[in-house]
Amino acid sequence: MKVWGRAKLPPVGNEISARARVDRRTKNLVRRLDRDEIAVINHEDLDRIAADGLVAARVSAVVNAKPTMSGRYPALGALVLIQAGIPVIDEVGEAAFNKIVDGEFLTVKGSEVYSGGEQLGRGVRHSQEEFDDILESAREAVRGELGEFAANTLEYLAREPELITEDLTITNLDVEMAQRQVLVVVRGLDFREDLFALRRSGYMREMKPILIGVDGGADALLDAGLKPHLIIGDFDSVSREALSCGAKLLVHAYPGGAAPGTVRLDRLEYQYEIVEALGTSEDVAMRLAFEQRAELIVMVGSHTSMADFFDKGRRGMASTFLTRIKVSSILVDAKGVSRLYRTQVRKRDLALLVTSALFTIVVLAIVTEPLRLLLRTVWLNLGL
Repeated sequence: MKVWGRAKLPPVGNEISARARVDRRTKNLVRRLDRDEIAVINHEDLDRIAADGLVAARVSAVVNAKPTMSGRYPALGALVLIQAGIPVIDEVGEAAFNKIVDGEFLTVKGSEVYSGGEQLGRGVRHSQEEFDDILESAREAVRGELGEFAANTLEYLAREPELITEDLTITNLDVEMAQRQVLVVVRGLDFREDLFALRRSGYMREMKPILIGVDGGADALLDAGLKPHLIIGDFDSVSREALSCGAKLLVHAYPGGAAPGTVRLDRLEYQYEIVEALGTSEDVAMRLAFEQRAELIVMVGSHTSMADFFDKGRRGMASTFLTRIKVSSILVDAKGVSRLYRTQVRKRDLALLVTSALFTIVVLAIVTEPLRLLLRTVWLNLGL
C-alpha cells in the first residue's frame, strides 16, 4: 500500500492511506490540516478559495459527503483540486461522513472509503474531463438562476427594507473614517494577489487608508505587513495574532441580538463592540464606511460575480447585492488589479537608464574643471 502526496494523481485502482481530518466547515478544517492527510468535508459546490486552502495544506485526498460540483452554477473548487493532483471522492453521503472519526486512518480504494477494513461509504470519483463537462453544463444553468436571483433580491428588499433605509447603531467606534479612503479586505478570489499589488503600486503609502479586515481578512492584512484598524465579523476564522494586533474588534450580531462571535472573545478576554445588522459581515463593513462618510471604499477579495454570490447562498447574495447598490457612489473593487498591474522592468528600459547615466557622467566631465582634473590625474597615474 502506498501513501500518496499531491505530486501526481494516483490511478483509480490504487489505494491512498492517511489520517483523516473532519469538519463540516471547510475553512475551519484547512487550519487543522497537516501534509498528506485526507480532508473529509461536507461542502456542496466547493468554491475556489476553499479549494486553494486544501491545496496549500497539501492533502493527499478529499472525501466529500456532498457533490463538489453539483452543476447548479460554475463552482471551480473541484477543478482546482484535480489540477493540483488531489483525488476527490464525491457524494459519499451524510451517513458515511458521520461515521468517520477525526484523526483515524482512512483507506481510499477507487471511490470507496474504508477504516480498519470496514467500508464506511462509496462515492463517485470524477475525472477532470467529467468535471469539465459538469462545469460547462453549470455555465448554461446559471441563466436559469438569474430569474431566481432577481426574485429573491426583490423579496429580500420587501421583507428587510432597513438594509437600505436605516443606518447602523454603534456606540464606541474609535476609528475616524470621514473623508478618508477605507480599504476593506475579505478572503475572496485573488485577495492575496490584489492586496500585494496595491501595496507595490504605492497606494498604501500615498493614501494611508483605514484598513478593515472582515474575519480572516484581518490575517490577510497582517500577512501583507499591514495592521488593520478594525476587524469585523463573527471571529470564527480570525487568528490570535490578529486579535492581539491592537485593532478595534466589532462583532457582527444578527437581528435579534444573537452574536456567536462574543463567546470566543469573552473566553479569551478581549474587549469588543457589537453591531446588530442584517446581511453578512462584508455588508456591515461596506455600510459602516459609507455611513461614516468615507471618501472612497476600496474592496479586496469581495464578492462581485454571479458565481461569487451563489457561493454565499441565497440570503448572502441578496444582501450583498443590495448593499453594493447603496454604497455604489464611493465603491471601487480591486479584484483583478494584480492581473492588470504588473511591476516589470524591461531590458530596453534598463539599458536606456544605464546609457543616460553614463552620458550624464561624460557631460559632467566635460563641463566641470575639478572633475576633468581628477580624471586627468587618474589617467596619468595609470601611465596611460
